[in-house]
Amino acid sequence: MTEERPAAAPAAGLRERKKQRTRDALLRAALLLFVSQGYERTTVDEITDAVDVSQRTFFRYFANKEEVAFAVQDLVESHYFAELSSRPDHEGPLEAMRNAVLAAWDTVEEAISEVVPVDLYMRSYQLIESTPALLAVHLRRSSELEERIAELIAAREGLDVDADPRPRVAVAAFSGVMRVTGRLWGQGEDASVEAIRRMTEAYLDQIGPALAAHWRRAPAADRAP
Repeated sequence: MTEERPAAAPAAGLRERKKQRTRDALLRAALLLFVSQGYERTTVDEITDAVDVSQRTFFRYFANKEEVAFAVQDLVESHYFAELSSRPDHEGPLEAMRNAVLAAWDTVEEAISEVVPVDLYMRSYQLIESTPALLAVHLRRSSELEERIAELIAAREGLDVDADPRPRVAVAAFSGVMRVTGRLWGQGEDASVEAIRRMTEAYLDQIGPALAAHWRRAPAADRAP
């Protein structure tokens, strides 16, 4: 009779949790250093020293500093994309994008806090907006995300994204508002999730009126007294 061996799953699960803790520790240490002394002044050695691991361990989890700088942003964007993917079919494109981003802001704090403190992420987002090297990467990444969203919107509407320009136009308008709110929020004093959510909602509500209405003010002589 063959002796049964104990299942290895618990040991494997323990290893995975340990690896996740190491990755999260490196991420927290890196973001703290980035926001306290600047992204470009921070070295990989400083990050690994803060966690007491080797450079080899760092590069096991992250390809470079850029990847660690955007790690939580990746999580936030994935959270939004998942929300958009689950919006009901009866919502139009702009309505679905608006509702998805507001729903994401309502629930993303919990997802972020499992990795790093929320206020640390918000400060790191402000750092991205104010660091030219990171801002350039952020804009490139945003362009790539826009294309994914346009493809999703086209699929929702049963359109060919390359034959019909409307999905890309709608996503470009929506993403432009998101960039404006992110930049203005980053320049403000309230670095909370609630603050950026309020600003996002207020600005998104202006897309339709801003695109449809005439903006030019009437000459003073034509205005009602």
